[in-house]
Amino acid sequence: MGSYRYAFTVVTSAFNRAHTLHRVYESLSAQTCRNFEWLVIDDGSSDNTAALVQAWTAQASFPIRYLRQENRGKHVACNRAAREALGEFLLNIDSDDACVPQAIERLKYHWERIPLAERARFCGVAVLCVDEKGKLVGSKFPWDVTDSDSVEIRYRYKVKGEKWGFIRTDVAREFPFPEPPNVRYVTEATVFRAIAQKYKMRYVNEALRIYYCHDSDQTSRLVHSAPRHPESMHLYLREVLAKDLRWFRYAPVKFLRDAANYGRFGFDCGVDPLTQATELRNVWAQLLWLAALPVAYLYHLRDCRHP
Repeated sequence: MGSYRYAFTVVTSAFNRAHTLHRVYESLSAQTCRNFEWLVIDDGSSDNTAALVQAWTAQASFPIRYLRQENRGKHVACNRAAREALGEFLLNIDSDDACVPQAIERLKYHWERIPLAERARFCGVAVLCVDEKGKLVGSKFPWDVTDSDSVEIRYRYKVKGEKWGFIRTDVAREFPFPEPPNVRYVTEATVFRAIAQKYKMRYVNEALRIYYCHDSDQTSRLVHSAPRHPESMHLYLREVLAKDLRWFRYAPVKFLRDAANYGRFGFDCGVDPLTQATELRNVWAQLLWLAALPVAYLYHLRDCRHP
């Protein structure tokens, strides 16, 4: 592992999640592979997260580190985790989710199944999720073991739904999240589409994460947060339209939808149409955006009526 102290740094960014954070702690306590540390980044919580983690640190059978920052968003916490990690691999688990007892052991196994001579081309391993009732979330990967990247997986293979996995710490440091001022959310897809230009991911049809999507707290959070991160989504969709159109033939409807949402979120952010077109830097992307512009404006008007 070179200069790394552990195989994995398990990262949890927490903002007022003391009532669900026990799921992560209990999952990690049950892991069959113990070669990891748990790094908790407290994103400005006002509940008893700090006291809770302090109590666990005193009794846990694995190392726990607690770091606190102002409330700046998960993307900023992820960048800090990449800088602070003592593990070779970064494994993010949300503060309201859990994983099966064999999760870390199996993730390590799947990484080691990649031939040593080929590992430099891979950034990590991704697996499936089930909900708290044991039902598969989203769709499976095209084969039980699929070597691909996040862009091809999305467009060519049309894989949907929550997935989970780790990436190499050095890759996370190579591709940090952008940190625009006054923006508290940047979609993970922004980073993963950038990583996809250089590295492959091994995708495995094994469910190792438990994604809580039926409890009332999670449902409320998803309903209220879904439509509102215009700055982040405008930035992400600009890159999609400017650089990913080679996949258009596999998913034309998805690209049309992305073009409409690019315009929508641009209007939501106060970006005028001329600037939107100029930002795309690609004549085909500009034509697609232009075709979707009436729909984009209708979406924007709807957003204005329901902020």
